[in-house]
Amino acid sequence: MDNNIWTVLVTAVTVFGGSQAFRFYERRAMHKERDDDFIRHDCKDRISKLEALLEESAREKDEMRSLIIKLTSEVAELRVKVEYLSTENTKLKSK
Repeated sequence: MDNNIWTVLVTAVTVFGGSQAFRFYERRAMHKERDDDFIRHDCKDRISKLEALLEESAREKDEMRSLIIKLTSEVAELRVKVEYLSTENTKLKSK
C-alpha cells in the first residue's frame, strides 16, 4: 500500500510538472514569436525609411548636378566676356 501511494504521488508530481513545463515552453515560444515579429516589422520600417532617404538623396544629387552644369556654363560665359573686355580695354589704351 505504501508503494502505491508513492507511485500516485510521483505520477501526480510528474503530470503537474509536465503541464507546468508545457505552459512555460508555450509562453516562451509565444514571446519568441512576438520578438521575431517585432524585429521583422522594425526591419521593414527601417528599410522603407532608408529607401525614402536614398530616393531623396538621388533627387538632390540630380538637382545639384544640373545646378553645377548651369553654373559651369555661366562661368564659361563670364570668362569669354572678361577676355573680350580685356582685349577691348587693351585696344582702347593703345589708341
